[in-house]
Amino acid sequence: QVQLVESGGGLVQAGGSLRLSCAASGRTINSYHMSWFRQAPGKERQFVAAISWTGVTKRFADSLTGRVTISRDNAKNTLYLQLNSLKPEDTAVYYCAADRDYDAVVGGRAWYWGQGTQVTVTL
Repeated sequence: QVQLVESGGGLVQAGGSLRLSCAASGRTINSYHMSWFRQAPGKERQFVAAISWTGVTKRFADSLTGRVTISRDNAKNTLYLQLNSLKPEDTAVYYCAADRDYDAVVGGRAWYWGQGTQVTVTL
């Protein structure tokens, strides 16, 4: 049983940066693989990044490689997503997810999901 709450979204100008957080409660996340997805209006949910429970394995969407960093602090029970060089097309609701199966968090089949945090990138 894990509850996930995203935060850190907001308005940012193109070229700016945001650091999103996903705070977990109910259970510690140290045994869960985690990921970030995003969904823009009228578009399908899109994979952003994933990280294994150890933090050793990371995966990023091809379109975001070089502009995004995923990290975790298991002691704080928190997952992070650093977004840099933001573009208007990055505008979306960003969701974090957790599962004990790595393939599940990469494939968007995670058991636990947060409510999302809005990221809006302006010109």
